[in-house]
Amino acid sequence: MTERVAVIRHEHFNAAHRIHNPALSAEENARIYGKCNGVNYHGHNYELTVRVAGPVDPITGYVIDLGILSAVVKERVLDCFDHKHLNLDVPEFANVNPTAENIAIVIHGLLRPNIPASLDLQITLGETPRNIVQYPADVR
Repeated sequence: MTERVAVIRHEHFNAAHRIHNPALSAEENARIYGKCNGVNYHGHNYELTVRVAGPVDPITGYVIDLGILSAVVKERVLDCFDHKHLNLDVPEFANVNPTAENIAIVIHGLLRPNIPASLDLQITLGETPRNIVQYPADVR
């Protein structure tokens, strides 16, 4: 049996957003999202953890080359999200409410095509030190 190992890349980015569902009334949005629904938006210092798991390659000794993973995260996520207004500047959120949950799902979708299908990919996104989401929630 091949040993499975997880490798982890930790990054951070700063971004602004407004959590708002246009299908809801202003009152419903305010009730559900509170201060996160402010019309002038707000920002976070996001902490991003990218976890890739799989067998160790017998030739390289790697699950994945962390230099390559770092470059992919920079190109596909950090360059697109850092110091941006997610609702206005990031096309993936044109019709998606940028909750922490949805941001993690979008990041996963941006990275998945660049990670070999044989490897598991999990995204952990901290919006604050106390509010953290993980996608997918369960990995083998």
